[in-house]
Amino acid sequence: MTNQATETISGVLLLAHGGPDSLEDVEPFLTNIRGGRPFPRELLEEVRERYRIIGGRSPLLEISRRQALALERELNADGGRFRVYVGMRNWRPFIRDTMREIEQDGVTRLVALCLAPQNSRKSVGLYFQHMKNAQEQLGWSTPTALIESWHLEPLLIEAFTEKMREALAGFPDDGSAPPSVVFTAHSLPEKVLAEGDPYDGEVRGTAAAVAERCGLKNWRFAYQSQGATAEPWLGPTVEAVLEELAREGSRRVLIAPIGFVADHVEILYDIDIAFQRFAENQGITLRRTASLNDSPALIRALAALVHRHLHAPSKSENP
Repeated sequence: MTNQATETISGVLLLAHGGPDSLEDVEPFLTNIRGGRPFPRELLEEVRERYRIIGGRSPLLEISRRQALALERELNADGGRFRVYVGMRNWRPFIRDTMREIEQDGVTRLVALCLAPQNSRKSVGLYFQHMKNAQEQLGWSTPTALIESWHLEPLLIEAFTEKMREALAGFPDDGSAPPSVVFTAHSLPEKVLAEGDPYDGEVRGTAAAVAERCGLKNWRFAYQSQGATAEPWLGPTVEAVLEELAREGSRRVLIAPIGFVADHVEILYDIDIAFQRFAENQGITLRRTASLNDSPALIRALAALVHRHLHAPSKSENP
């Protein structure tokens, strides 16, 4: 009787920030983000109101699961044996719980990446630290490759370019010059620059690559969604850039949030509500590029990353 080889199952773990499933979840969600540190009641009410305005919950988990399902189909289309999972840093399903599921499913090799293309020790690094903590708790032995950064992945740049071209083509035409383009990414504490963190260079690198691919000559970059702490955060802010554009006579602006790949509160509230209101007060017509979400172009980019790293683990294997 011929011995059959043990079936190998390759796993992919998509890591995301997480978001509350209801308004009642906002308080424990904030507690997780702040590591249990207390926060003012005013902050809780402000954040809860933002989620109320965008529908009473975060759509991030639903979108992340759609991304996972589409990626699994893409990876298995040629007969592969992949399972794709979602783990959240600050809400359910938590990274540790998903890793326990991966272990129970008998995955023989794992590739993990954060659904934030640009690397920072203050963001992506925290996701991988959560993974490391879970590995220690579980006695993890599955070979694991970590994708720390994919900010210049060619298919990612193509995915952002596709959305940029769609937005430029659909921008209301008033017979004037094309809209001014402002690329954005989530701000981080300013001290990361002094610490040599790669984040600032990577988000600007993504913006420059998309601008070059689209043939944009004049564009700006700004940081959005600064945190509610007294320490300095990376700038310039979107508001400052919009004010500058208004002074220069720009009346049409297109925001391209290249630091994000899915709709969540920083897109649906910060851009669609807060920046929209601010722009109107400056006499500016503001639009944004559509989020990648589960677009085929993004899924192809993720699949390419997985194939590239599956059998060529980086220095970060088994963190």
